[in-house]
Amino acid sequence: MAGEKIVGVAVDFSSCSRKALKWATDNIVRDGDHLVLITVQPEGYYEDGEMQLWEVTGSPMIPLAEFSDPVIMKKYKLKPDPETLDLLNTVARQKEIVVVLKVYWGDAREKICEAIDKIPLSCLVIGNRGLGKIKRAIMGSVSNFVVNNGSCPITVVKQSDHEP
Repeated sequence: MAGEKIVGVAVDFSSCSRKALKWATDNIVRDGDHLVLITVQPEGYYEDGEMQLWEVTGSPMIPLAEFSDPVIMKKYKLKPDPETLDLLNTVARQKEIVVVLKVYWGDAREKICEAIDKIPLSCLVIGNRGLGKIKRAIMGSVSNFVVNNGSCPITVVKQSDHEP
């Protein structure tokens, strides 16, 4: 991968993460780069799922063709939305990039920071839901934690006030 970047985007398949993904593909990803989508599932309810195999290291890298398949995504208890899949398929074709998904289980803040080092990522793009000060103080902000603890350049794409 000489010269190519490995760009990470934290996704939960919400409108907020889709906006971050769109921003990354428009502004950072170039021809020949690798785009790694990182998603973190909460722990628990995994007796029959894939988490037993991969709970420590995260799932293997799942190519775009496979995570577009609902049967494969059911194993990981994920439902990528059609808009995100369409965006990824279009960008992969136009920019000739490699798109993969990596699934982690546990605390999103810690697992995203872990992914930065283990993959390793050249940079990370993450969405921000725009929680108010009180909610952010109670729940904690994933993007704030990652910005303060991540070991690569991190861009936070904010959800504007008038967006859902």
